[in-house]
Amino acid sequence: MVEAHFRKRRKLLLDFYADKDSSTKRTAHDKHCEESTTAADEDEPTDVKLARLMSLYPHLDQEFLLDVLVSFEGNVTAALAALAAKHGANEAAKPNSLPSLHKEKLRTTPVPGIQTSLLSSFRKVTKTDPSAGWSKPLTKRGKTLYLYTPEDVAAHTPCSIIHNFLPPDEANALLAELVEESKTFKQYSFQLFDKKAHSRHTSSIYVSTEEEVKLYSSEYNLDGAYRTDVRLLTPRLRAVSDRVQKAVNEQVRQRIQTHYPNKQKLRYQSPKEWIPNVAFVNCYDGPSECVGYHSDQMTFLGPRAIIGSLSLGVAREFRVRKIVARDESDSEGSGSSKAENTTKEASSSTNKKNNRLLDHISDAQGQISIHLPHNSLLVMHAEMQEEWKHCIPPAQNISPHPISGNRRINITYRWYRESLQPNKIPRCRCGVPAILRCVQRKQNTRGRYMWTCYAGGPPESKSGCSFFQWAEFDDDGEPLWNQINGENGESSNK
Repeated sequence: MVEAHFRKRRKLLLDFYADKDSSTKRTAHDKHCEESTTAADEDEPTDVKLARLMSLYPHLDQEFLLDVLVSFEGNVTAALAALAAKHGANEAAKPNSLPSLHKEKLRTTPVPGIQTSLLSSFRKVTKTDPSAGWSKPLTKRGKTLYLYTPEDVAAHTPCSIIHNFLPPDEANALLAELVEESKTFKQYSFQLFDKKAHSRHTSSIYVSTEEEVKLYSSEYNLDGAYRTDVRLLTPRLRAVSDRVQKAVNEQVRQRIQTHYPNKQKLRYQSPKEWIPNVAFVNCYDGPSECVGYHSDQMTFLGPRAIIGSLSLGVAREFRVRKIVARDESDSEGSGSSKAENTTKEASSSTNKKNNRLLDHISDAQGQISIHLPHNSLLVMHAEMQEEWKHCIPPAQNISPHPISGNRRINITYRWYRESLQPNKIPRCRCGVPAILRCVQRKQNTRGRYMWTCYAGGPPESKSGCSFFQWAEFDDDGEPLWNQINGENGESSNK
């Protein structure tokens, strides 16, 4: 019933925003939207795209704007053009101009029952092969598969999980310490054209030395902005960092032996020991605080990055979904039968267009939910950032933790490479370090890395620049500065 409700809702949105009047003229706003779309727009995190829409239509409900974005396959330009056609480009839309379906309160899916393991349902667990594409997923479009056991998580996702990672007393002491720290955390801001948007949770960055505090505050551009809240690692965080390092490296070794072709690391994956040198501490206070689907920024992490994520306090869901190239959407995980494909071929051109819009690439193979209880360590392996997206969705309800109440504290330990320090990477025309991204949706260039200006522009810029440059790395993920291909952009000054 819920799935049918979503389909009906999105069909109404598409019908409402379908441009059936050929006499509609392109406005200056439409042209601006097209000019503002860069080659990397399609790989922007969902919450960044949503924030862009919200900055231009602040009076429209966030849930409604998200529906419009999804209806147009995450294409910001198409969503903005549709909104401008219906609500006007020069002034924010009024709430009473929304279609009636917007006033309906969307139901959420109920909390799933606990399952022991998928192994009891499948005789043979299909392992993944990142070099040749992932095996056929267990999920289908619009469906969520809930995983709880380490065996299931390792078998069906690019992650592994360790429950009860720290001794209980140490985990509780660290949680209590970080709950106090989180009281002074702030929402981080990022630039969207000439406006600033804010995250839907609070966070801070922790590093080892005072020198690094200054460096990360002034040189490391993250999400188009510099973070002002950079702190020294607390003694407990420093001690836990050593344990995380050992556990993550052991999980990586196991992953190579059990999941990778010929039991060898992936191309571009570093053969070096993973040594975390920065910790991002996030606080999700209450069930509504969340972060949308995204891939972590790899500018300073480099290709095939590995991240260790420690969860404390309230248990939440961690959802992942495989990224499907646009021209693979009809064949990979679509769940369409031959009869359905025949029907599509026989439909009119208008219906074909609507079918393509409804063929949501973002959910072409469904999604997988990993349960993250208190004191669990999740390892995001080398195939994660390039081939999957992840999020922390809003919760329908949560069970308060005796120490943190409604708060979930998440520590993501990362290894920022020395070869990708801000003073070594290319700078865009705005004068700040360029952003490293991987092509994820275009089939002919999928898997290639590129340096671009941050989509929304840095704090010093109102619109960003059009800087673009292919990035080249050796098989160990180290940059080939002297061999950077400057096609379609500027060559590096290094």
